[in-house]
Formats: sequence, C-alpha cells, structure tokens
Amino acid sequence: MAPRGRPTAQITLSAEERSTLKRWGRRHSSSQALALRCRIVLAAAAGATNNEIAAELGVHPVTVSKWRRRFAADRLDGLADAPRPGAVRTIGDDIVEAVVVETLESAPPDATHWSTRSLAEKHGISRQTVSEIWRAFGLKPWRTDSFKVSPDPQLVEKIRDLVGLYMNPPVAAAVFAVDEKPQIQALDRSAPTLPLLPTTPERATHDYLRYGTCDLFAALNVATGTVITDIRSKHTSADFVAFLNKVNREVPDDLEVHVILDNLQTHKTPLVHRWLLRHRRFHFHFTPTYGSWMNLVERWFSALTTKKLQRGAHRSVKALAADIQSWAAAWNENPRPFVWTKSAEQILERLAGYCAAINTTIDR
Repeated sequence: MAPRGRPTAQITLSAEERSTLKRWGRRHSSSQALALRCRIVLAAAAGATNNEIAAELGVHPVTVSKWRRRFAADRLDGLADAPRPGAVRTIGDDIVEAVVVETLESAPPDATHWSTRSLAEKHGISRQTVSEIWRAFGLKPWRTDSFKVSPDPQLVEKIRDLVGLYMNPPVAAAVFAVDEKPQIQALDRSAPTLPLLPTTPERATHDYLRYGTCDLFAALNVATGTVITDIRSKHTSADFVAFLNKVNREVPDDLEVHVILDNLQTHKTPLVHRWLLRHRRFHFHFTPTYGSWMNLVERWFSALTTKKLQRGAHRSVKALAADIQSWAAAWNENPRPFVWTKSAEQILERLAGYCAAINTTIDR
C-alpha cells in the first residue's frame, strides 16, 4: 500500500546555510519565532523525523512539517513570515532597518534606552509605527534580565548530575529537592483590607505590623510532587538534621534517597556528616554556586509565596504556621509535579553563550 499524506521534504544544507541558521538561532536580536524555525531546519537536516523534532522542541508536528516544506521550497527566504493581507505599507525598509539598528546599537543622550516617542521623533514617524516595528522583531528595550555565571569549579559535573536526577532518576530510589525558606514574617496590615469590587482592585495599606518569624523546611518529591514540610523557629544544623529524620521516617525503608540541596554551610556541618554516616541510603547532591535556580523546591516556594503568603494576614507565628501547614496539606491532596525540560547540553550551551558575550564585550 502506498504511503498516505504529503511526502516529507528532505533537507540538505550547504555549509553557508548551516552557518547562517546556527547564527540566527543564537543571535539575541533574532525573534524567538525565527530562532525556533532555524532549530527545526537544523534538526531536519540531521535526519530527525517531524515527530522527533516536535517532541524535542515542544511544538506540534504540523508546525515542523510547515517550516520543513517552506525551507525546502524557498531556502532561507522561506523562514520569514509570509506577507499578510492589509493596507499597503507606507514605511520603507530603510526606515525599518534604521529603527532596528538604532534600538540595538545606540541610546539617546538623556536615557539608557530608546522609547517609542523618542525614536519616533528622531525618524519623523509615529510612535505606533515604532511599536509595530519592535513587535515584529521581538524588541523590548525597556526590559532587562540579570544573570550570574557560576564560578563553581565543578559546574559542569553538578549540572549533569542534577539534570540526570530530574530527567532520568535512579531505579528504586526517591529524589527530593530540599531547601529552607527562612524568616517568614507573620504580618498584619495596619488597617483592614478593602475587598475587590467591579473596576476596583483589592486595596491594602502599605504599612504593616510584625508578629514574629518562622522557618520552613520543605522536601519536594520530584516524581510525585508531594511535599514534606516542617516549621521551626530557627534553621540551624540541628534543625536541618531533625528535618532529615522526618524525611527518613516518611520514605519507605527499601528506597534509596537522593537529596538535592544548595550550598548552605548548615548542610555541611560535622553534625550533618555524622548523620549521613548513620543513614547510608541518603545521598546529597549540591547545586552549583549561585545555582539555587536548579533546585525545583524553589518553584514550590514561589507558589506558596504568590498564592498564600504575599497577601496573607497573620497576627501570630502560630497562625502563620497553621496557614502554611494547611496550604501544604491541600497541595498534597492534589500534587502537581514540576517537570524539568532543559537538558544539560542546552543549559551548558546557554551558559557558553553568556560567557562568549562577556568575553566579546571585555575584548572591546
């Protein structure tokens, strides 16, 4: 029986096309849509099927098939968005290019970045036009991100180790992401919060009264999404060992226990080392220096903060602790595991890009 459906377009790249696709995929000035299309074509040229590419890049196979066919027909020009019906364009390519280049490579004398109004005034166009050009090229000069390159000498090994635990956990073992959220404050507003009304958001006073603090220990089961918690008045090494004892009691005896945690000195004291010698099934895996973002329990702490603590009001530490425990119990009734998606190679490639950009800037 003859195969049904449209035949898959075969992709063969020249050296120049391959180099261009890789460059477009890495450039910060490229739109994310164009970068994705470049990755689709590169994967297709490597021999991957549409379904394999879709699974790797998190898109629909129809999307992969579309850009594979577009590239096969029109090569690099086929990766651009097709013209859409509408009014005739009144702004020439020279103005578009000037706006994009100016946005990327310069700044006005009285500011750190261009605004739509200042750039429109310079080029004699409307600010709506500047906004449309920025949107078309994925430019947002008012935004800034921050990053910190870890100086950890074991950075590569730790990244591979942690990603391996997340994506390929050991057999007959439980993997926990463990951390503390210290100094959670029991706060109450100085006046009652006014409720949400049509056209009016909930309103609260900017000042508040403090009623003490507590420390939350949490161990997130990476596979199930359930969380073991413990609330204490401090987060000393003895408190950490007490929490480890609680985790030990709640995990079946026939399972090995792999614990992902950060580099706090509290986690490395002689007391903790002696506890590990008595509990041989526990294995510690430390995040890289400045790499606490690799600890999935931080994502759970973020949910706790935004959904419960940020707008909560408590007049005692006891009330705060009860509220946290209640929220954690509700979470465990319907746990939602956080799925790690980035491979170690993708993370290291991104870090290499940052390092290359830093070195290029220093060389200048």
